[in-house]
Amino acid sequence: MNSKDSLEKLKLLRAEMQKHQIDAFVAMSADPHMSEYLPDYWKVRLWLTGFTGSVGTIVITQDFAGLWVDGRYWVQAEQQLLNTGFVLQKQTAEESSTHLAWLTKNLEKNAKISVNGQTISVQQFDALKQIAKQNHFQIETQLDLIDQIWDDRPTLPVEAIWQMRSDLTAQTRLEKISHIRQALHEKNASAHFISALDDIAWIFNCRGSDVEYNPVFLAHLFIDQHRTVLFIDAAKLSTELKTQFNDEHIEIQAYEQTQNFLTQLKDQHVLIDPAKVSILHAQTIIQHNQLIQDINPSTLFKSQKHDLEIAHVRNAMQKDGVALCHFFHWLETALKTQQPINELDIDKKITAFRAQQSGFIGLSFSTIAGFNANGALPHYRATEENYSDIQGDGLLLIDSGGQYEDGTTDITRVVPIGQPSAQQKRDYTLVLKCHIALAQTVFPEGIAAPLLDAITRQALWKQGLDYRHGTGHGVGYALNVHEGPQVISYYSPATIYTKLHKGMITSNEPGLYHEGKYGIRIENLVVNQPKVFQDQTYGHFLEFETLTLCPIDQSCIVLDLLSNDEKSWLNQYHQMVRERLSPDLKGEVLTWLINNTQPI
Repeated sequence: MNSKDSLEKLKLLRAEMQKHQIDAFVAMSADPHMSEYLPDYWKVRLWLTGFTGSVGTIVITQDFAGLWVDGRYWVQAEQQLLNTGFVLQKQTAEESSTHLAWLTKNLEKNAKISVNGQTISVQQFDALKQIAKQNHFQIETQLDLIDQIWDDRPTLPVEAIWQMRSDLTAQTRLEKISHIRQALHEKNASAHFISALDDIAWIFNCRGSDVEYNPVFLAHLFIDQHRTVLFIDAAKLSTELKTQFNDEHIEIQAYEQTQNFLTQLKDQHVLIDPAKVSILHAQTIIQHNQLIQDINPSTLFKSQKHDLEIAHVRNAMQKDGVALCHFFHWLETALKTQQPINELDIDKKITAFRAQQSGFIGLSFSTIAGFNANGALPHYRATEENYSDIQGDGLLLIDSGGQYEDGTTDITRVVPIGQPSAQQKRDYTLVLKCHIALAQTVFPEGIAAPLLDAITRQALWKQGLDYRHGTGHGVGYALNVHEGPQVISYYSPATIYTKLHKGMITSNEPGLYHEGKYGIRIENLVVNQPKVFQDQTYGHFLEFETLTLCPIDQSCIVLDLLSNDEKSWLNQYHQMVRERLSPDLKGEVLTWLINNTQPI
């Protein structure tokens, strides 16, 4: 999309706002399931602005159009919003930097704000309602102004869903539903409404293709002590699945009937997750029922992987590691023989090698291959219109991941190109020290995950350096690459929901980014495992088992900056990588692996 398109769309939207007497239009990056990755139908922000980042909030008035994004996207958004009519709004941890603060400061008393009630969560709406009450704003949630002007809006997807193999699942869906019903009883809830797509996919042991990168399917779910109702387009279900659901007393109703079903619900105490249910659905439920707001029990259950699931993830990591060895051997050979390579080639090659592995479903997110300045954009993506050749001296950052039927992967490595500078090597080593610090951490079971971030960042903080993203996010089991509730980030609050427990899989990805120059990030996935001490007077402890299997480049390391303990960790990691991957490699690729896992 070019800037002229965006300006024309703004003109049409403002005319629609005038027609409905709307003073401010607000659009969240969401769908009725509060998803991170959206079906094309709900990609309103991308359609309006051309900004390709994964999150951002839009505010439009008759004389202003702004896009709020956090520090990960400032450089990218500034470039992509040029001449679109939208102004970058840099959101930080300060309340004064939010779109809510802007609305408070710039709208007149009694102003009317329109936000699509299908795409704003209860939690987000409560925050908007609070400033509306303070400033006497009116909020309109029933209008979909975008639908009035988006003539060629895509339709909702109708991809078929599939059931996971029984040997890949630790519990049946009926067992999972039974656990949820027990949780409802403990919370004094008589019913539960779920919109989170990854929760529904996990509960049903099914996967789909409705959302890019995330193997989920569009559906809502209602559970009480006697009924289980799945709201889904029946065209997605095979005859076999329909029969199974019927045998298990799972009712199927049309996806479009969700609202009507909730309208008829009466005299129930309904549990909803305020961060994962739209205000439109919540307002419908509350007409004749009581709401109980708490995290979905399935979110907590899903985050703590069963030993069987972890075993399968290890297998997925092994396949991913084999693919990566083939890729990095290809890259090294191409660089030595001076083959012309660009960032798009990286994406194509790494995807092709993954596709050769058994059980490969697709990518877990769009590959980030950023050379030098592009690597300083944490969520950069090369396109046919905008990419860089890989030539000269510098650093190439590659962040990629795969979806396999037995696990989800996410890994970042940095490759030196030509002769990296002394500063680049120092920075690389500092990031590696941060990575090792977290990988070696032992912590009490139940500690709030954000508290570990300070341990991770010490090597950078001591040099007056930092990075503007979290250090770790939860990862699903053959599901979403970004999964809650745990998050290792001092930007996030420490709550009862962010506690770390056995079986949780999290990323370990510290970084450092110099705008316009280069970026560094080293990422592995880790899983919480018990750390057993003879004396348990002080409770139970956990440690991280590193799951990802791929050499970490050693040519950029300044050895004098690593302690003996850090060198020992790296050597042990590389020994594990070599032992696990060697049986599946041969010839030049095996030689590459052995050469790149030598002790230092």
